[in-house]
Amino acid sequence: MKKKPRSAPRRGPRAPNGLEAVHGVHAVRALLARGEAPRELWLQEGEAAGRLAELVEQARARGARVTTHPRDDLDRLAQGAAHQGVIAFCPPLAFEAEAALWHRLQGWTAPEAPLLLVLDGITDVHNFGACLRSADAAGVHGVVVPKDKSAPLNATVRKVACGAAEAVPVYQVTNLARALDKLKALGVWITGTAGEAEASLFEVDLRGATALVMGAEGKGMRRLTREACDQLVKLPMVGSVSSLNVSVATGIGLFEAVRQRSSAPEAR
Repeated sequence: MKKKPRSAPRRGPRAPNGLEAVHGVHAVRALLARGEAPRELWLQEGEAAGRLAELVEQARARGARVTTHPRDDLDRLAQGAAHQGVIAFCPPLAFEAEAALWHRLQGWTAPEAPLLLVLDGITDVHNFGACLRSADAAGVHGVVVPKDKSAPLNATVRKVACGAAEAVPVYQVTNLARALDKLKALGVWITGTAGEAEASLFEVDLRGATALVMGAEGKGMRRLTREACDQLVKLPMVGSVSSLNVSVATGIGLFEAVRQRSSAPEAR
């Protein structure tokens, strides 16, 4: 008996060439609010068209091509993450140039002292995205990462960050230790986190111009980064675990700065 030829497996949906997928209502709204224009917008068939009518109209006004697709297509493209019925396709994000950081700080006129987050050796994209999300929530003015040993600004980071990757400037510097020295010359106090530090995070002053430095899980900050810090602090640990996920520790550190800044005038 002649066997029937096997049918080719159905190929899953793919992002248009050269574009990255940004999914979820909050992430797409943040994209539009930042002024970016998605090239395409995929909308889930059914009630999503009515529920997301305003968002779709904004995307169309920016020149996006809007098409509807079955939920299965959006599910496969989002790889199981919650897309909430909408996926936008836009050019990949790029890091801000190092020169832009110095230009911004030298011309600083905001009444609030700058608060920066420095990530040294954070290579996991999920941790990177979660750190950006915390940074945005805490009102951080910029995130600084080294050119080497750092996660890329890819679609996974954008997904985890839920819109923060589009909202928070991420500055890429060639040499992190030299960049920290230059921050100090501009009046920014460098506070590094280390488990063996003597001072507690809750004992130091974070109300002035501050850069909070977080190192990679396990290894912590690199030696030259550590030596460039003005002070080292630790998170008090009273349970049985010896450390926290870097994104959790980042959130605690940043919101301690937020607490201090909202409760008292600047000390430095």
